[in-house]
Amino acid sequence: MKANHLIDIKMLPTMRGYEIAYQQYIPKNPSIERIGILFLHGHGSDMFGSKAEAILEWSIRNKIEFTRFDLYGHGQSGGDIMSATVGQWIEDSCDIFDKIINKKQILIGSSLGGWLMLSLCKYRLEKIDSLIGIAAAPDFTKLLIWETLNESQKNEFRKQGVLTIPNPYDKTKVKYPFQLIQEAKKHLILKSDIEFYGRAILHHGLLDEEVPWQTSLKIAEKLCSNNVKIQLDKTANHRYSDPEQINSLINSLEELTS
Repeated sequence: MKANHLIDIKMLPTMRGYEIAYQQYIPKNPSIERIGILFLHGHGSDMFGSKAEAILEWSIRNKIEFTRFDLYGHGQSGGDIMSATVGQWIEDSCDIFDKIINKKQILIGSSLGGWLMLSLCKYRLEKIDSLIGIAAAPDFTKLLIWETLNESQKNEFRKQGVLTIPNPYDKTKVKYPFQLIQEAKKHLILKSDIEFYGRAILHHGLLDEEVPWQTSLKIAEKLCSNNVKIQLDKTANHRYSDPEQINSLINSLEELTS
């Protein structure tokens, strides 16, 4: 039986009219009292991905508090992903911090979750111990979507209100609403320094075709901390979920909790 089957999924009401699904492991006798771990998933994913599962299992073995949740429009949380905004996802993350968590956290942000992780450094800095980025994708709406379009494509996007692109992992399509791109302009994080001074470990695959590995270099430049490591995997793609890659994430957790 998987570890997550032993932990109830709970629903957190929000002031925005929907509920956030979350799961929290709280050990009876924690090995570390001062910190917990918060996992932030990527766009189109949910809190039960393979990386989050592995981290939960490690947390249980090591008796360290672990929290994960589904963003608006994802998994078991309320809402439609087509009406979601980056600001809404940041508010979801802040709600979890304010209402569920009562100690400093190691933030683990995967893809979009990496953007939220860095945004929390702006809004909840006092509650953050350290960072682990996994193919973090801050500002992806601008850098990886809008700026890749020519003027004709931008005009068509404005007209249609939706941009549809192939999913690199299956035959489905990924849809991005125009309002997501527009609203996200208010939350771009790489335009200035990120005032976080703790430890950070940024993982990225050299075979990542969705978020260039150079993005992690840019994050390292923007973080004010001098204790930032970048771990590049020559064989990893954006999912960063092969056994050896998950082991590297676990190694980072062991480093940050030692």
